[in-house]
Amino acid sequence: MAPRDTAAGPDRATLAAELRAAVRGEVAFDATARALTTMDASNYRRVPLGVVAPRDAADIAAALAVCRAHGVPVVPRGGGTSIAGQATGTGVVLDLTRHLRSIVELDPGSRTAVVQPGVVLDDLRAAAAPHGLTFGPDPSTHGRCTIGGMIGNNSCGSHSVAWGTTADNVHALTVARYGGDTLRLAPGADGPAGLRELVAGHLALLRTGFPELPRRISGYALDALLPERGADPARAFCGSEGTLGVLTQATLRLVEAPAARALAVLGYADESAAADAAPGLLPHHPLTVEGMAADLVREPAGLPRGAAWLFVETGGATPAEARAHAERIVRAASADAVDTAVVTDPAGQRALWRIREDAAGTATRMPAGGEAWPGWEDCAVPPARLGAYLRDFRALLAEHGLRGTPYGHFGDGCIHVRIDFDLLSGDGVARFRRFSEELASLVVAHGGSLSGEHGDGQARAELLPRMYGDDLVALFTRYKDLWDPDGGMNPGILTRPACLDENLRFDVLPREPVDVAFGYPLDGGDFSAAVRRCVGVAKCRTTEVSGPAVMCPSFRATGEEAHSTRGRARLLHEMLAGFAGGVITDGWRSTEVRDALDLCLSCKGCRSDCPVGVDMATYKAEFLHHHYQGRLRPAAHYAMGWLPLWLRLASPFAGALNALARVRPLAALAKRLAGIAPERGIPVLARETFTRWLGRRWGRGTVILSNDQVVTVWPDTFTEHLSPEVGRAAVRVLEAAGRTTLPAGRGVCCGLTYVSTGQLDKARRVMRRTLDRMGVSLGDPLVVLEPSCAATLRTDLPELLPDDPRAAELAASVHTLAQYLEKYAPDWQPPRLDRPVAGQTHCHQHAVLGDAAERRLRERAGLTGELSAGCCGLAGNFGFERGHWEVSVACAREQLLPSVGAAVPGTEILADGFSCRTQLDQLGGVRARHLAEVLAAGLPPSPPPPDPRTSTGQEA
Repeated sequence: MAPRDTAAGPDRATLAAELRAAVRGEVAFDATARALTTMDASNYRRVPLGVVAPRDAADIAAALAVCRAHGVPVVPRGGGTSIAGQATGTGVVLDLTRHLRSIVELDPGSRTAVVQPGVVLDDLRAAAAPHGLTFGPDPSTHGRCTIGGMIGNNSCGSHSVAWGTTADNVHALTVARYGGDTLRLAPGADGPAGLRELVAGHLALLRTGFPELPRRISGYALDALLPERGADPARAFCGSEGTLGVLTQATLRLVEAPAARALAVLGYADESAAADAAPGLLPHHPLTVEGMAADLVREPAGLPRGAAWLFVETGGATPAEARAHAERIVRAASADAVDTAVVTDPAGQRALWRIREDAAGTATRMPAGGEAWPGWEDCAVPPARLGAYLRDFRALLAEHGLRGTPYGHFGDGCIHVRIDFDLLSGDGVARFRRFSEELASLVVAHGGSLSGEHGDGQARAELLPRMYGDDLVALFTRYKDLWDPDGGMNPGILTRPACLDENLRFDVLPREPVDVAFGYPLDGGDFSAAVRRCVGVAKCRTTEVSGPAVMCPSFRATGEEAHSTRGRARLLHEMLAGFAGGVITDGWRSTEVRDALDLCLSCKGCRSDCPVGVDMATYKAEFLHHHYQGRLRPAAHYAMGWLPLWLRLASPFAGALNALARVRPLAALAKRLAGIAPERGIPVLARETFTRWLGRRWGRGTVILSNDQVVTVWPDTFTEHLSPEVGRAAVRVLEAAGRTTLPAGRGVCCGLTYVSTGQLDKARRVMRRTLDRMGVSLGDPLVVLEPSCAATLRTDLPELLPDDPRAAELAASVHTLAQYLEKYAPDWQPPRLDRPVAGQTHCHQHAVLGDAAERRLRERAGLTGELSAGCCGLAGNFGFERGHWEVSVACAREQLLPSVGAAVPGTEILADGFSCRTQLDQLGGVRARHLAEVLAAGLPPSPPPPDPRTSTGQEA
């Protein structure tokens, strides 16, 4: 029987109840679960009935049997990073990532691994690494893509020139069919009934109908069933995109990983020249031959001269051997390349590879800021034809008035590209179709495949007859029907396909900008465009943070899609779609969106780490602003959102309040009333504020000297009332650098706490009052010691007050202490401290301000070692709020606490953020210091400052 039309709708309640009775895993038919799985990383959107997260193979079989009984289609889903729409569907989505993540067996002797479908590729590679082994295919999403998804799409990655596609590395598969029966697939196995007869009856077509090229991913790989190719049904299953059955277990081949690697980076005049050169490098047996052009590179990042580059990785038993191999590649390329470089430093290699791996995201924004989309993401042609194909491809783009940024696997003839299609208007969608049809013909004319890596999905399946002809496509349909006679597995994909211009995810979004508080300058003031930034590449779903990265701490703490940046963006998309009948129908009042955003730490990590610059902290503040408008807010919003006000009022009574806070029953009552987690300690109030100390230091008559030796220090709420010792230390350091220090003005505030709790009307009033009260020229350099306040002034201030030129002027003047010293006192030599450091770079500093100046200053002071990545988990008001304790602690335990716990005696613990220092104190009993404090402690005693009343100046 054919699956029912789910638009008409089966009895969802009955279906959900029967699934819950049949499986041990979770069954979710609520709006949140459905909204989270409406999209993958493609242009398409289909709304499912519900989501099942099976615990084991028996659960998968049981769920399939229930769905078949109800005539409901099933879509298996891994990391949801598919680019052609094959991980979306209208029936039941099987989430294979929640439980089915076990590496069942890893045998170094036979170089095989047995895994469940939800195993993340990087987890498999990490398990194989101690044995000198790896899994060869490595798509750029290796930190979050699953083995099941790789098998479903026959993924490849940058090392396919050496190790082939996923299909080349699969030994055997266990697959559950629609209805629940299971098949074991291996070379020589039978497969479903009738398969041998189907192959035997069409040998001539199977032998002549498939183009020979390394990246032929389109259609079904039926030629793998030919007797001369080993009659391998497991290989034929690879790339079937969930249309035949559900993978329950896979036996994979592992390959030997080189002990050392080097990277030859070759610069060329243009991308066609790079493409022409790529095939000539293959006889030298590189591990990769990757290509990209200058229009994808936002910063040079150490690349050699050129307008396009090849990344050619080599391996060896030793670093010297890998380098020698890379140098041979350089010599072979010298006739065509305009410049070359060999990079052997692992950190340098990672930095360069990060440019390439982030391309799927960065390419979605054109250099001028316009949007670009997948759809023709990964065509492949014979490598020898790649240069000619690229020239024709660029000409076709120009003919249609389109732009794109090609990059990809030049050694295999596979090109990725995001194109600035207009998918919001009828004319734009019509152009998308015309271009797709003409490009399909162009690819076929060059002997290529419509898909060279990510599968056909909905984006290309309709065009498969242009590549294979009607007879072979008809054979694909018969093959599908042998596996799935009821048509329940991922219908509309590969066979009997949906049209490439149906189900576009943009169709449901409002066409007019919604009323918002932030300016969204990079998105034309349009909140929908800001939300559209998330294309689903899911870098936020990586399970381990590496390097300086932060994103996404809440996902790593919970493992829930709803707590990833992508998940929250999907819920916001469905909230906007609700105006046109989407899954979430109550707009800004949505409890589903509110609950997902509740565990967002507003760390801003996504602002820098997301390849497309999704800024969930801003979106959260925007949502909270509308959600609570005209309504009572949670107690924590009043207690901690209004923190600057409460601290100013409390300051004269600091001693008494500190004493009362030490009385446990009183402290418990205060925390309960304020919405603070009972596990949290109440910070100690300073008896003397920073500005009071500074005023007392100068005497009663503060003046502003009329010379460039004056520096203004921002008296942020935390430095002012909770850690004035940081401000005092900064003054000492600045004086040692020959500067006179003045406060910014009385009662100034950046508005951070109001922004983070979504009280944006109040935030704007506070910000305007601050601009009015600034006691110095807005263009003068401003040192801000608290990173979160610096980030607020740098970004939130001009985005909330886009029409006030003073906001942009003040934002441009913001410097951290290290940035100021480097720019305005470059000859100053810090004290030589010569000790190791541990601690954490503040997440807002990482995301907005960068920490390069801090790194250089630490190096000059002899402070050695790296600070940890991630987020401390306190994150301003987040970790203090009731209900956030467990996630806050989990974030701290991920990176910060282990790095500090492993520090050797004598290590300096650094944390410039008040939140980070508080978290270390309350969870680890460790006192961390701001960099200013460490530097000040190393300075010799200084004489009292001159009395400014005796200096030439202008009285304030």
